[in-house]
Amino acid sequence: MFNNLIESSSHAQEFKRRGSFLLFTTATYVVLFVITGVVSIYAYDAHLETQNTELELLTFVPVPPPEASPEVVRNTIRPALNSDRPPTRSTRTELIDSTSNPNNIPDRIGTVASDVPPARRDSVIDATNADPPGPVASNRGVPGGRGTTPVVDIPDAPPPPAPNPPPVVPRVIRISRVLNSQAISLPVPKYPIIAKSTRTQGTVTVQVLIDETGKVISAKALSGHPFLVPEAQKAAMQARFSPTTISDQPVKVSGVITYNFVLQ
Repeated sequence: MFNNLIESSSHAQEFKRRGSFLLFTTATYVVLFVITGVVSIYAYDAHLETQNTELELLTFVPVPPPEASPEVVRNTIRPALNSDRPPTRSTRTELIDSTSNPNNIPDRIGTVASDVPPARRDSVIDATNADPPGPVASNRGVPGGRGTTPVVDIPDAPPPPAPNPPPVVPRVIRISRVLNSQAISLPVPKYPIIAKSTRTQGTVTVQVLIDETGKVISAKALSGHPFLVPEAQKAAMQARFSPTTISDQPVKVSGVITYNFVLQ
């Protein structure tokens, strides 16, 4: 019975201690949450003071268009043929600018074109409209000429004709006929022993590729008995031909060589 009493009192003290620890922990977390909330409110108010509600306006200044270069007025007036002394400077009865110059707007606009030609940069007012011989700032014309000959535009010489392209030479000439008769050297293949023992006979067709010097660089059997093919290919590799040229340029040649295997 005393044992039970001791155990009951110890359990009550343990529950009381746990309850006190839970209450203290909860109160501590509540205090921390309250402090964090107050600090965040003050921090938010501090940031509100730094905010600015002003509106910044950006102005766009358009780039002015480039000024058009004034038109160079060429000599459009020829002195009269019967004049004794050609004019030494450009003269106009009235200084009128060219109508194609956008920088100089006329004072009055009329429907009838003026008889006075457009003035040049060196034009002065005088009783007649005349220009000195030769255009201003131009290297064309005959030195010492009077400027009485009409201007003739000489067209440029036509370009020389393009040279004819060189003929296209194929890299490999394929010949359909048999090349046996065109060979300089055509060794006879050995009769295989296995073909003799089995009494095998027949024709073997070998396709060869001949380089620019006439040497066979490739040999492959197209038809024939398997017992006869190896010796036929070996003999074809030893064949020699004359070089083939097209437009004085050596080329490769592809054709066929035939070998007849007949038992004596």
